[in-house]
Amino acid sequence: MNGARKTPQRTCVGCRCLKDKKDLIRIVRDEDKHISIDLTGKKNGRGAYLCPDTACLDRAVKSRALEKSFKTALPPTLVEQLRREIEQIDE
Repeated sequence: MNGARKTPQRTCVGCRCLKDKKDLIRIVRDEDKHISIDLTGKKNGRGAYLCPDTACLDRAVKSRALEKSFKTALPPTLVEQLRREIEQIDE
């Protein structure tokens, strides 16, 4: 073995592209069905990943990909929170 570690890959729920985990935003649903943004990437629960791009967010919302991933409805405040988070990353 050469000691080089493999970078974990995840699929964006918006564009369905495979990207490095660290380049995506993780959204998590905990045991109480509370959905939140996981900036650390370490919260317990069901995770879904999204590119830091408003087009991917719009696509995920339109196709209901996040709702399907979590098997529950998204709170409207979460979508706005995600949009603000993506805009901060773009700056």
